[in-house]
Amino acid sequence: MKKPAFRKKPGTPDTARGAGGTGTFDGAPAGAAPAPRGSGAARTTRSLLAAAVVLAAVFGIAELRKPAAPAAADRATATSAQVERTAVVCPQPLQGLTGATTLTAYTPPGTGTGDGTAGSGWISDAAAPAAPAAPSAPATPAATGAPTPAAPAAAVDKNTAPADARLTLAKPGTPVSAPAANSDLAPGTGAVATGALAPGFTVTQTTTVTEQRGLGLSGITCTPSGTGFWFAGASTAEGRTDYVSLVNAESTAAVVDIKLYGDKGLIENDAANGITVAPGSSQSVLLPTISKGQVADLAVHVVARSGRVGAALHAADGSKGADWVPASADPAPVQVMPGLPADTSAAHLVVWAPPEDDADLKIELSGKNGWFVPAGNESIHVKAGMVASVDLGKVTRDEVAGLRVSPSDDKHPTPVVAGVRVDRAGANGKSDAAWLAGTAPVGARATVADNRGGGPSTLFLTSTGEAATVRVTASAGTGGGTPTTKEVQLPAGGTVALPAPEPTGLNGSFALTVETVSGGPVVAARMLALPTKDVPMFTVQALRDDRSTVKVPQASQDPGVVLR
Repeated sequence: MKKPAFRKKPGTPDTARGAGGTGTFDGAPAGAAPAPRGSGAARTTRSLLAAAVVLAAVFGIAELRKPAAPAAADRATATSAQVERTAVVCPQPLQGLTGATTLTAYTPPGTGTGDGTAGSGWISDAAAPAAPAAPSAPATPAATGAPTPAAPAAAVDKNTAPADARLTLAKPGTPVSAPAANSDLAPGTGAVATGALAPGFTVTQTTTVTEQRGLGLSGITCTPSGTGFWFAGASTAEGRTDYVSLVNAESTAAVVDIKLYGDKGLIENDAANGITVAPGSSQSVLLPTISKGQVADLAVHVVARSGRVGAALHAADGSKGADWVPASADPAPVQVMPGLPADTSAAHLVVWAPPEDDADLKIELSGKNGWFVPAGNESIHVKAGMVASVDLGKVTRDEVAGLRVSPSDDKHPTPVVAGVRVDRAGANGKSDAAWLAGTAPVGARATVADNRGGGPSTLFLTSTGEAATVRVTASAGTGGGTPTTKEVQLPAGGTVALPAPEPTGLNGSFALTVETVSGGPVVAARMLALPTKDVPMFTVQALRDDRSTVKVPQASQDPGVVLR
């Protein structure tokens, strides 16, 4: 029988054997003199002692050199920091035979660091970032025989304006404007601002169409990409041409579902599910193609199953008017819609309730002296999972107003989505329409770009709570001018219409910024009225908190992390 590699003496512990059982001990080569008994244990002990000394040293340094303790107030609260990058998406420009679309970008001044010029901002038709270049092939070996390393692929800098940018923003405080792509097949656009141009960066898209079908002024404030958008006030009724615009400004594909709700609940249609939007691409989805028959009033929920998209809804009612339907605030028991002009000829309220519960809501208007209930239109009942609507007629009665829906019973709050169509008629019977949506307060600051000189811009300011003071600033123009600032007092629950202040020596278009000085909260909207061919063309955009700062949580010291 073959002898074993080594022979164990009686009483010798097994731990003396090498790990491989081949006659080596503690890593010594075969044939070397055996190490003294217990040497492995001694080395283990020395290693543990050394590790303990190192840990003790690290722990001691951490304790001896700890940073100054934060103030007691700072331990419990987060601090604010300015955003360093802002990105928004604009839908495909609406052109037609006579359409003209303008893109305007703006960042309020006094928000950046240093001299206020660091950073960059731009709008580009290339919505998605370019793919990295493929690695180059290895070079031919040099005469010495050593191969030359391949050049690394150029990294894509998402914070640098592409060479084909449609426009670039040079500095805060001065808006820039440029025409959108002039084609019915033009894609949506992506807009990005970094550094000092990021806090408060906003982009407005405005389209004028003078042909009979689609006649009207359409405006929209471009929004960040997201995974969910609500719209109230769409329709597939006769004469309506409504569609959803989907723009993927990301580097990966998105899969989107479009859910339609009518007066009988969810409208099932497989064609509305699993819509793939490739990176850097745009799609328009006509609502009649994913609906079933004609439905007068619809709520639309765009949901991205994967990826993120920019979503917008455009409504056109033949020769009666057209506009973008703004995305509504998330479902909530109270929805406020600012921006009803004094000469409203008709108002149509549309409300959706969730499948879990009915909603009984009271309807209120905010006038010059506070909230009141319009006679004959005191309430609306919405069945669970369905849409309900009510015609309010000439509800403003020659006074500007904001509209609010809230629970009839405070003990039974149901989150809802709400929107209202507003019509203005001219003396010759021609009209245009705009759509308002539930919106959030302006908060510390909100901005809307693309205001024109000569008085076509009007601000609607509503204090939904206590009396408030707001500061309104008109920026310099795209071609020059000196900013103008004005403070406005709002009564509790009241609405004030303010002809937009214009910068001195205005040249071009300008931006309006609203800041809450005290009181409130305040909701606001801007109406841009540009009568064309005897048509009272107008569009209304709500102003929302620009979220130029984010909360950064306080971090406390924990030296014990070195022991975990």
